[in-house]
Amino acid sequence: MSDRTVNVLLMSVLLIGLVWAYFSARDPAVQRAPPVPLLAPEMVPLVTGEEPLAAIFTRTGCPVCHQIPGIPGAEGRVGPPLLLGTVGPQRLRDPAYGGKAKTVHEYVVESVLEPGVFVVPGYPPETMPTWYGAKLSALALEKIAAYLEQQGTAEDSRKQ
Repeated sequence: MSDRTVNVLLMSVLLIGLVWAYFSARDPAVQRAPPVPLLAPEMVPLVTGEEPLAAIFTRTGCPVCHQIPGIPGAEGRVGPPLLLGTVGPQRLRDPAYGGKAKTVHEYVVESVLEPGVFVVPGYPPETMPTWYGAKLSALALEKIAAYLEQQGTAEDSRKQ
């Protein structure tokens, strides 16, 4: 085979490859990967649950509205004190309670995920943000519930 023939064959293969690549790029049957979305703030959880307990409460903003025993700075007055070890069972028995929780732990989780299910008498409705459930990891919510179901004394419940 002559050099001229080899060059013509190479040029032909190259030209066919270029034409194929051009039309393949325009072919709707060729699926492209969707662009990777930018990480938006609403996609980032407030906490992962790996943080120390006080940081979980602080980063989520709970102390702004609630008094929480053992959490520094948790002196809020907008929401009820979180003494759920004592008042949680009372709330579950309250005739106005319409939720599905059977335990204090479940009540805490429900109160975060669906805050409108039960509003503690004497506190303003629709104050607890409804988006908290989407901003907490399952681990963080479990740690919050486990901690809060242990909080409170008989004296604390009389104050509420």
